[in-house]
Amino acid sequence: MELYEFARPALMAGKTVLFVHGFASSGRSGTARSLRVLLPEAEVLAPDLPVGPHEALALLRSIVAERHPDLILGTSMGGMYAEQLYGVDRILVNPAFQLADTILKNNGLGRKEFHNPREDGQKDFLVTKGLLEEFREVSSHCFSGVDEEEQGRVFALFASRDALVHTHDLTREHYPQCIGYDGEHSLNDSALLHSVLPVMQWIDDRQRGISRPSVLLAFDDVLRYRHNGEPASAVLKAVHFLAQRFELQFVVSGDADGWSSMEEKRAWVEEYIGVPAWNRVVLTTRKDLLLGDYLIDAHPGECGGNAFMGTLVPFGAPDFRDWEETMTYFARICGESR
Repeated sequence: MELYEFARPALMAGKTVLFVHGFASSGRSGTARSLRVLLPEAEVLAPDLPVGPHEALALLRSIVAERHPDLILGTSMGGMYAEQLYGVDRILVNPAFQLADTILKNNGLGRKEFHNPREDGQKDFLVTKGLLEEFREVSSHCFSGVDEEEQGRVFALFASRDALVHTHDLTREHYPQCIGYDGEHSLNDSALLHSVLPVMQWIDDRQRGISRPSVLLAFDDVLRYRHNGEPASAVLKAVHFLAQRFELQFVVSGDADGWSSMEEKRAWVEEYIGVPAWNRVVLTTRKDLLLGDYLIDAHPGECGGNAFMGTLVPFGAPDFRDWEETMTYFARICGESR
């Protein structure tokens, strides 16, 4: 994947993003490098963290006090630290709130090598019982500063195939904005592009006071492109294209052959569309009552789609025969060319 093709200069432009790496990693991790490519107009801080958790947290708090980051992204161990950096918008990816137990179960005691080069040239470190106790003590302070304001500042992302860390239920007790995504424990470029960046955009838009035009996407437009139970790549490409430019809503209406209920359709959209569909699926029997700027609908004659109060985009009609033509239309609305 050539990440330069997906760079988003406008996202977090002129802002500071603090990336907090995971256990045995460093500020030179692949995620830090990818963030700098994808966010070319943002300053990405990615410090090497001391092995000792008290020192690491002290360093991070000093950086926050001095640099005032607009957003903190923490992965695994970094998510545990980031949770405690109150007062800043934060994204926690697979946060390791029970790190001592996770280390003991998966890595054990003894000498370990860092996964990435570090500024100080250190190549390995020692995991002792004392270090694990330090992690337990630091972790015990997680969630101590949670209030309603903090709950609005934090998004937590959890990979569906994470074999190392399982803290979704614990996190959900304190932070309501918990989102699942397709991936494993380590954050790769695909998850960064399609799961983390959409959340960054929500946060960036809120910070800037940006309200985007809304595009409602009728479920059948996704359904008709199913292949072996999954959406075709053209659908996912279109969704990610539109999600960067508009506020998306996915409309589920009525029943269809092979589906037991609208709730089953909702679950399918949330599973396969992923983060862009989080908290953005609407169940209705009256499309004409929906509020939005655009409705993409292959069957506008059903459930009142023809009477939609915004602009109807009749998917499959001569000017919108496929997703490529449909994306070209929306690109022109945004003043872009394709």
